[in-house]
Amino acid sequence: MALGGRRRRWVRFGGLAVGVVVAGAVAGGLVVYAKLDGNIRADDAAARELARYEKERPTSLVKGAQNILLIGSDTRAGDGNARYGRDSGTERSDTTILLHLSAGRHAATAVSLPRDLMVDIPACLRSDGERSEPMFAMFNSAFETGGSACTIRTVEKLTDIRVDHHIVVDFHGFKEMVDAVDGVQVCLKKPIDDKAAKLKLPAGRVTLDGEQALGYVRARKSLGDGSDTDRMDRQQRFLGALVNKVQSNDVLLNPVKLYPVLDAATSSLTTDPGLASLRGLYQLVRGLRDIPTRAVQFLTVPRESYVYDANRDQLVEPEAEKLFERVRRDEPLAVTTEVPRDSDSKSRNSTTSSEGNSYGYSGVDSYEQSHDYGPYRHGDEKSGGMRYGEAPASSSPAPTFRGNTADEDGCG
Repeated sequence: MALGGRRRRWVRFGGLAVGVVVAGAVAGGLVVYAKLDGNIRADDAAARELARYEKERPTSLVKGAQNILLIGSDTRAGDGNARYGRDSGTERSDTTILLHLSAGRHAATAVSLPRDLMVDIPACLRSDGERSEPMFAMFNSAFETGGSACTIRTVEKLTDIRVDHHIVVDFHGFKEMVDAVDGVQVCLKKPIDDKAAKLKLPAGRVTLDGEQALGYVRARKSLGDGSDTDRMDRQQRFLGALVNKVQSNDVLLNPVKLYPVLDAATSSLTTDPGLASLRGLYQLVRGLRDIPTRAVQFLTVPRESYVYDANRDQLVEPEAEKLFERVRRDEPLAVTTEVPRDSDSKSRNSTTSSEGNSYGYSGVDSYEQSHDYGPYRHGDEKSGGMRYGEAPASSSPAPTFRGNTADEDGCG
């Protein structure tokens, strides 16, 4: 009887111990969740401004597809940003990418928008409470004039594509995210010695830390041909390598690896209210983790030198509109590292060299070096909708644009 009593006491004690451990784990998880959730800054001002102009904004054409505007701010204010220049009290969009996620999350397409692109910028609410006049100016002036809301309205006016979410990250946040994944490997064809970017690297495979990565993606005068197009190409290759690093290391599936990435990311982001929570970001990341790297594509909107100023850009039409229409309709497109010689655009400065081609579009149906994420349609098997890889009977050929995919090896 005494032995049975001791056993029951041990069982009760063991159950209590397990309960304490579980409670502690839950409490710890709640603390972590609260910390990460509280890191994110909601862009409520932009949400109010966009709501004001809701009637004039484009409508989404495909249920389930999403368009997210990624804005890299060049602000010198904030933690660690002052070292990159004098704070003039204003900020511009140093990098802007329209990220399209297909319905069903079979593919992702990132379209870079040149900061020197000449565009129509609508009247926007300035930080001083006054409204600006509509103007025709460089694209990155939109962010300086009216922040993210003005940039979104400018992009929607330019593309007729609905922007569902937006994310703004500054220099410090970019560095922190790169360091959180223990650096990103890139391949350099030549050594780099850029004093302005404080970057000195050997040729070949190099793993960049956050500081080096920032210099690498921002450098313009000393790397490549010095053009903004070359800089965007470099940014796209780096982002592809970052995606590859995150997926190959199972970062998204390993809580130990994922926490520092989430902490760095959430600490540096300003997003629309719909993404301004850990739950919102998790739903976004969950949809991305199953996209194969070959289906993560990067390209730049078709552009060429502005007719009145060679240092500015303008869209190449009708090529740019063809791209925007594919994105609007959530239809596939292909990217290639080079543009075919028989491109129907060759009469407008197109070459087979990535250095000489300003916009890189081809109307051909296929190309041996192209990466097409395959035809897909929306719906599921129960409803009879087509799935990824199934060719619809009346699908139009996927146009080809110069770009790259996340699975490409820069040293290959």
